[in-house]
Amino acid sequence: MNQTHFHLLLNHFPIIGTLISTVLLMWGLYKKQLNIQKAAAVTFVIMALIAIPVYLTGEPAEESVERLPGVSEAMIELHEEAASIAIWIMELTALVSIAALFFAWRKSRFAATLFMFVMALSLLSFAAMARTGYYGGQIRHTELNTAGTGIQQPGQPGNIKKEKDDDD
Repeated sequence: MNQTHFHLLLNHFPIIGTLISTVLLMWGLYKKQLNIQKAAAVTFVIMALIAIPVYLTGEPAEESVERLPGVSEAMIELHEEAASIAIWIMELTALVSIAALFFAWRKSRFAATLFMFVMALSLLSFAAMARTGYYGGQIRHTELNTAGTGIQQPGQPGNIKKEKDDDD
């Protein structure tokens, strides 16, 4: 297994894990259940740890696919920029989660405020991770390409390159 396989294997965890953690935290806040809030915070920390090797294997993954036919260099750049933003938001969410866990362990009232802050950050984290995954999927999966990206893919209407007819 090389770093590209590792990147592709792990890249779904931060997206799906952040979504699950966000819903779990939302439920814990709604029910005022500290144990559920703690479980969500721990899950954010785990997802942030998994996001690190996903991020670090992104560059080697890029090198292995950038010269393949049908791969969009523009999408690679969008994916890379989105990943740079997402990793920082995710790690910040994990740090605030650790702080919330610490203050909850100390039975401080400040923990409730921190869990609310984690909730706000978790929504940003999920959005950033989902955006990163969306761009990553479009690097190779041209069937997902939409007109909104402004990227022309081979075989789409309006493509300048035409097949040469036998009559020419």
